[in-house]
Amino acid sequence: MNIIPFEALACPLDGLPLRRGDTTWRCASGHSFDIASQGHTHLLPVQQKRSRDPGDSKEMVAARRRFLATGHYQPIAAATSRAALADLASSATISCLDAGCGEGYYLRQLAGAAHDKQRLARLALVGLDISKGAALSAAKQDKRMSWVVGSNANLPVLTATLDRVLCLFGFPVYPEFARVLKPKGLLLQLDAGPDHLRELREIIYPSLKPERALEPSPPPGFTHLGTETIRYRALIDGADQIADLLTMTPHLYRASAEGRAKAAALTSLQITVDVRLTRFARQASG
Repeated sequence: MNIIPFEALACPLDGLPLRRGDTTWRCASGHSFDIASQGHTHLLPVQQKRSRDPGDSKEMVAARRRFLATGHYQPIAAATSRAALADLASSATISCLDAGCGEGYYLRQLAGAAHDKQRLARLALVGLDISKGAALSAAKQDKRMSWVVGSNANLPVLTATLDRVLCLFGFPVYPEFARVLKPKGLLLQLDAGPDHLRELREIIYPSLKPERALEPSPPPGFTHLGTETIRYRALIDGADQIADLLTMTPHLYRASAEGRAKAAALTSLQITVDVRLTRFARQASG
């Protein structure tokens, strides 16, 4: 499968199509957005930012990059790639957005899975994250796809241009996902299950809150196609890996100082990985 340029970006100021030049993206109104030397583009206007530097910190991005490189979450990436590539015609051209891409791990895994299948179809990929550090890290690692700083609340993507949207451990904004997907386009949403990282949470919290049952009710404009559970055990070996796992999750900031100290004292930890991969189809109308 060929990875081709993504050409459906929209101006975040007026929604017009963006056209890529050598060093900028520009719309017909004259709004221009520089392509950084590392390869990413900032498409998050200051009026759409709720803080000076939103999203994951550089420390969280770096920890996630190191942890995911160990392969502990590779089964999750493999299941996501299978779902994204299922029933794909050999002659198809598919546009896919990873909404909340982080440092790009899952999109790179999707590109690798598509290549392994040796298909003739073409895949246009774009990763978006509100964290400038995340988009920068992603762009440094893979130049084949587009990487942008942006918000799920105001996706800088043209209406009805996408075949796939990935929202993996992210913050779904369903009206925007419905807007950018083509009719019958696929939304793949990944969420933590009730036992996800239970062993780590039992260490850092005094007690665990009861988990709410996961009932995948379809959001407006979507049809629920099915939910797959991905569950397995993994050995996190070494204090550094445990620290990276904690740092890349929101649990780092929710845990007490005592809980963080307990985690820091660990040298190995057997964890449960428990996630739900839900497939939604964009309805043909409405």
